[in-house]
Amino acid sequence: MRYEEKAKLTAARVLVPVAILLTSPVLLITGALVRRRYLRYVYRDEAPAILDKEQGRISVHWFVVMSPLLAWLCWLTEALARLISRRG
Repeated sequence: MRYEEKAKLTAARVLVPVAILLTSPVLLITGALVRRRYLRYVYRDEAPAILDKEQGRISVHWFVVMSPLLAWLCWLTEALARLISRRG
């Protein structure tokens, strides 16, 4: 979507946290795995940029990646994954 599309940007800002809250039970259990796979998908080689200032475009993925709510919900399983990987 373009920067000028204020309604779409506002909708994304509102709906992304709602979607994250709806999936919070899954994120609390398997957050690290889900987040890593999602980031791998978003930043793959052939993927379009999530923020393209030259073209004036922003992707909905930018709101998800930058969400502190997503990071907070995935924090517990990421900490456990790091702990397990150190012991292994």
